[in-house]
Amino acid sequence: MNGALVPGAVYEETEEQRLERWMDEYGNAVLHTCFVCLSDVQLAEDATQDTFVKAWQGWGKFENRHAGAEKAWLLRIAINTCRDYRRGMWFRRVDLPGEMEKLPPALISVSPRERELFLDVLSLPEKHRQVILLHYYHNMTLREMGDVLGLTPSSVHSRLKKAEHMLRQGLEGRKTVEA
Repeated sequence: MNGALVPGAVYEETEEQRLERWMDEYGNAVLHTCFVCLSDVQLAEDATQDTFVKAWQGWGKFENRHAGAEKAWLLRIAINTCRDYRRGMWFRRVDLPGEMEKLPPALISVSPRERELFLDVLSLPEKHRQVILLHYYHNMTLREMGDVLGLTPSSVHSRLKKAEHMLRQGLEGRKTVEA
């Protein structure tokens, strides 16, 4: 066979191949999540690297899960990594618009209105920011979000509704000021 791939054959993916695939498929989602949690480009990049290192080290914990759970599992690691970063340092105030300019173009190529909404999301408390990010940016269901955050779907639903209400209040307040 000379090492050639046979069409239709099923091949086992090595740990290295799976990690590379995860980085290709989910790298931007993990980076985006880390940036939203940490509001700092360099910290987000470090947390993204740490997330994939932890995924590599925790391979055995994931091995028996179904393929659809990969993204949720990686995002849970990313969020927990960001929590560790926040706990382990004096978390400084960051100029979010300035930090956003440093992101890769693929992550910031949005309209001014979308950018304003994104900044509003970043201003939410962490637990509300997380549910908005997972639901609207990663298109996760309540159950998937619960898996990532370690919450029941009903708790996730409550947080999501509260976060949406907070965003709505912010938008309405801005319209009143502009009028």
